[in-house]
Amino acid sequence: MNDPALQPVRVWDLPTRLFHWLLAAALVGSVVSAKIGGAAMTWHFRFGYLVLGLLVFRLSWGLVGGRWSRFASFVYAPGTLLRYLRGQARPGEHLDVGHSPLGALSVFALLAIVAVQVGTGLVADDEIANLGPLNRFVATATALEATAWHKSYGQWLVIGLVALHVAAVLAYLFVKRRNLIGPMLVGDKPLPAGTPASADGLAQRLLALVLALLAAGVVAWVIRLGQPAF
Repeated sequence: MNDPALQPVRVWDLPTRLFHWLLAAALVGSVVSAKIGGAAMTWHFRFGYLVLGLLVFRLSWGLVGGRWSRFASFVYAPGTLLRYLRGQARPGEHLDVGHSPLGALSVFALLAIVAVQVGTGLVADDEIANLGPLNRFVATATALEATAWHKSYGQWLVIGLVALHVAAVLAYLFVKRRNLIGPMLVGDKPLPAGTPASADGLAQRLLALVLALLAAGVVAWVIRLGQPAF
């Protein structure tokens, strides 16, 4: 950070950073284990459950997390998006501190598609050896349609959105000379003095831990729903 007018500002709190990298690892693990198949499907389910837990956590953290992790900070009106694309941001809008208007669209699209992918996996039936834990709650036709989506369009949409995300990050790095990877690792961005920071103290991290445990409880409950009652 060579510009003396800039100073490190905490943008991404630790829970958000952990979510980001765990989700990336879980998605890679899900795709790889599905491609391997066979005994690796056990791990495919485990990665899927991890993704489910991460989504539940992120939905709650988007309401109470650090300033720039909250959905309220990156839900933009269409007019704001158009002004951003024209380079006409207004003073004090901070459109490039957290998720920019374009980045926000990418985030919401990825979360939505991943949620659909998890949902279809929970009810899937490959007609060989693998059943989603919620399969018994849907009709056979519904399960087969969900499985077809999960193994084809859904999978490729997730891969495509992840690839687009990576490409955008690299474009920012090499074309615009803006490093988006570093802040997601360490949490801070070099920004003008007075830029609002995200809270990232002990209290926030303990709250995140409680929410993570609750998310794990939701996942455990979903798994139990698929187990036969005795």
